[in-house]
Amino acid sequence: MHHLGISVAATRLVTEEFAKENNKGAKYVIKKCIIYSLIVGIASSAIILLFSDFIVNICLHARISKMPIYAIAIALPFISMSSAINGYFSAVRKVFKTASSQLLEQFVKIFVTSFLLSLFLPKGLEYACLSLIIGDVISELVSFTYIFILYLKDKKKYNSIGNIKNRNYKKEIISIAMPIAITSYIRSGLSTLKQLIIPLRLEKSGMSCQKALSDYGIVNGMALPLIMFPSVIITSISNLLIPEYSTFYAKNNTEQIKRISLKLLKITFIFAICVFGIFFTFPNELCDSLYENQDVVYYVKLLSPLIFLMYIDTIVDGMLKGLNEQVAVMKCNILDLFISTGLLYILLPIMGINGYIVVLYISEILNTIISVIQLVKVTKIEIKFFTWTIIPLASIMLSRYAIKLINLNINSSLISLIAEIIIFITIYITFLFFSSIINKNDIKV
Repeated sequence: MHHLGISVAATRLVTEEFAKENNKGAKYVIKKCIIYSLIVGIASSAIILLFSDFIVNICLHARISKMPIYAIAIALPFISMSSAINGYFSAVRKVFKTASSQLLEQFVKIFVTSFLLSLFLPKGLEYACLSLIIGDVISELVSFTYIFILYLKDKKKYNSIGNIKNRNYKKEIISIAMPIAITSYIRSGLSTLKQLIIPLRLEKSGMSCQKALSDYGIVNGMALPLIMFPSVIITSISNLLIPEYSTFYAKNNTEQIKRISLKLLKITFIFAICVFGIFFTFPNELCDSLYENQDVVYYVKLLSPLIFLMYIDTIVDGMLKGLNEQVAVMKCNILDLFISTGLLYILLPIMGINGYIVVLYISEILNTIISVIQLVKVTKIEIKFFTWTIIPLASIMLSRYAIKLINLNINSSLISLIAEIIIFITIYITFLFFSSIINKNDIKV
């Protein structure tokens, strides 16, 4: 999530104010957080515009114009404000609203990027870069508009009891947000640089410009958003964890932290392996129902094992932020970006788009290992890696075999796909219940 600092500040302070039944204070805090995030977003845009000549001429060797840079600058204030509002919804335990905005964002991103790439890819490097960035920008703008309307409706439900005189909210917002924001901007800068060098380094591999950009667009604009789509559920739970863990952390309730950490990790392992199984079993059918491009299937198969690492990393990051370890999370992310940017620079000219896939795997493995080690260090939990992976994977193989045996032949391919996925999940969960990996208590967190 961009602008993590303001999101954490909003979640923490709004949670505290509502817990004291100080609705007036909570409303005041979120208003200040949105104003602060807007100022920071505009400042970020100004910095990007200020350095646009340097980025285009020095970093990108004048291969593209400033148009993609301008597009990024337009989106930043909206991304920043979205983070503050998402922090508010986490605090009031209404993360389904955040989840629905993320679902909408992914839908818009997938379809706008696919449409623009099909339209502009033949026109060369700049248009391909612009297509990817505009896909991002439009999805962010739509997501912000949607979540802002939800926020305006939601805040009306709380009457203005309490007062705002007892605390220096501005100082508290800045003290929570600033350390995280500084590391977040370093991360955003590196992330932007990474996105900009990928198409240029791909060309160095000897691929034609069009082929290099086509492959990158398929991986980043189609395959990755598709496999990350179900992660909205995990991201929502992760956002919910921040206020919950903050409460346990404040009360020094280590036993409750341990219990919930283990339960959530087990559920995440099981969920991630199930999603991996679905993408690995039905890649052709899923891609046919969304895209007309058959090349996406190859990359969905290739990237599907990443689901496990990405989802575990997301949930662990949420736990760590709630345990006041957000700066450690950001340091891990910055280290990952330094390493992955360096590896992309070296590997893309040698391996082409496969170099990008290799770096994605290295990046996720590194990020997940560091995050899990940090969580174990803070919570002293014992993770049952073997039990939580081997039996669910065996269950996936059983479900795959059963689906091939059943072989539904319904006239509508979409209905057939939905029916087969439901049967697949049912067999998977039934097997896990019989093998005692999950029980009724696991469903209640």
